Amino acid sequence: MTLDLAEYARVMGGREVRRILLDAETIRRRVREMGVQITAAYPDGDLLVLGLLKGSFIFLGDLVRQISRPIQIDFLVAASYGNATVSSGEVRLLYDPATRLDGKHILLVEDIIDSGRTLNRMIEVLGQRNPLSLQLCALLHKHIAPDLKLEPKFLGFDAPREFLVGYGLDHAENFRHLPFIASLAE
Repeated sequence: MTLDLAEYARVMGGREVRRILLDAETIRRRVREMGVQITAAYPDGDLLVLGLLKGSFIFLGDLVRQISRPIQIDFLVAASYGNATVSSGEVRLLYDPATRLDGKHILLVEDIIDSGRTLNRMIEVLGQRNPLSLQLCALLHKHIAPDLKLEPKFLGFDAPREFLVGYGLDHAENFRHLPFIASLAE
């Protein structure tokens, strides 16, 4: 028995999906376009694509395969949600990148810009490491972060003010593997 994507999402994690916002093909097309934009924006110099885990891992994996220039890849792990659907406000850096950042173009890749707390903290940390440049790439942006220190240079989609899951985004570590982005029912 094969479930359609909406039905599959409804049975995941004991929570219901309200609606599918972005299907897999729409995401794939936009990620391909973003790869072309990033390639054009960085014609030379060392480019380090730095993924903010865990949410960005699927987006980052798809994105880097669309960038047609030499790049390095590393990751940061920060936490501010735990099992909640609202940020705790406390941002903890759990993994620092092993790659040297000084003198490189840094492209920080985030799955979704929500409160901006995690991003602001990571931008502060990365800026202290003397990068040649520091830019932000986000798949989704809710436009609710009141004091975001850096707006994304590369943006996939504007997002509604709903809790979103799928394509790397989770709720209590569930839903990340879904090939689409959906809003989670309250």
